[in-house]
Amino acid sequence: MSAKRQLKLGFMLHGVGMGWGDWRHPDAEPNASTNFAYYRKQAQLAEAAKFDFLFVADSVFITEKSSPHYLNRFEPLTILSALAGATSHIGLVATLTASYSEPFNVARQFASLDHISGGRAGWNVVTSWLEGSAENYSKSKHLAHDTRYRLAGEYLDVVQGLWDSWEDDALVHDKQSGVFFDPTKLHTLNHKGEFFQVKGPLNIARSAQGQPVIFQAGASEDGKNFAARRSDAIFVHHENIDDGKTYYQDIKTRAAAFGRDPDQLFILPGIRPVIGSTEEEAERKYQEFANLTSIENALSMLGRPFNDYDFLQHDLDAPFPDVGAHGANSNQSTSGKILAVARAENLTLRQTALRFATPRTDFVGTPVQVADALQRWLEERGSDGFVVNVSLPRELEVFVETVVPILQERGIYRTEYEGETFRESLGIPAPANRYSHAQIADAAE
Repeated sequence: MSAKRQLKLGFMLHGVGMGWGDWRHPDAEPNASTNFAYYRKQAQLAEAAKFDFLFVADSVFITEKSSPHYLNRFEPLTILSALAGATSHIGLVATLTASYSEPFNVARQFASLDHISGGRAGWNVVTSWLEGSAENYSKSKHLAHDTRYRLAGEYLDVVQGLWDSWEDDALVHDKQSGVFFDPTKLHTLNHKGEFFQVKGPLNIARSAQGQPVIFQAGASEDGKNFAARRSDAIFVHHENIDDGKTYYQDIKTRAAAFGRDPDQLFILPGIRPVIGSTEEEAERKYQEFANLTSIENALSMLGRPFNDYDFLQHDLDAPFPDVGAHGANSNQSTSGKILAVARAENLTLRQTALRFATPRTDFVGTPVQVADALQRWLEERGSDGFVVNVSLPRELEVFVETVVPILQERGIYRTEYEGETFRESLGIPAPANRYSHAQIADAAE
């Protein structure tokens, strides 16, 4: 009898919450996004529940309309480096933009986090979709959508090439002979491409897991191809299981077409579970969190994937306006989905804003109902797991105390970590060093 597929779970470190009104809850901590003790408690709780990873989202541009969490928050690699010392097994995934950073620095930073954590680093590769980002990096304009993905592909080539600068047995450390390293096993990259010219080598060796795990959030055509070809895990958002199954099949088919094993690529939708001891309590809690978001905040949230478009200039009760051009070079996938739903269901601007600000999903209910929903998505191939967000204080504790034991009892979620590194937890092998691999191939010939 074959073993059951195992659910993969990540937890989003989102401080005061992903919404605009979460901080208003009477029990919320308004300073949570810059409170290390708060993050440490969440990280250790998620690790005790055997979560696969912690995930830190990011943005490099804010306005007065940005969400409270993004207005005042830690830089991802900084907070995860601190949390590496407070945890021992859980993966540490940081979002970092390829559009506004340099490959050599990024390769160094993630390799350092990987060593500090004993092989638990992950990089969520993004291209940044807010046009204002350019002005924070001395750029005159934001790159076009397709150009950003070409850049990201070359960027990842460079970073992964630098991560292989040292073969795994290059550092000899022979005190008697005085040989610190074998110079034949240190390699210069000498990359010259469309966007980058990087010589190398990198001044830090490979870690216990070989290279950090690669995440992506591809949902546009360019994004889906990039994610299916290059990533180990994909972070997405779906309103329902049917959308999830369609995306899942699409990505797995693309991965196979690129010559990859589809089972080595994990698709992980983001969810916001709301759990009550009864259906009535769950519904009350959902309404409690939904009521924290005003229509003005909902419109700000809605404007985000449309390059922070100001929807307040439109009639709230008129049909959703034609603003597709504002999303085309911004967050193309999310803005396109919002437009499609609004048109298909003939929604007003008010209805659309509230619908996407506080969506009511399969994951509102009793612990058994939420566990049932998680299992259904896994077994019907709507996902390989989930990235858990919380919008109510203590909801992570409730999930860990009431839902996780049910998943473990059903045999679809681990009771112990499978190894020490992030790759061991996910069940994906450490990549062979390209230079060692090439030498083995040459010797075989």
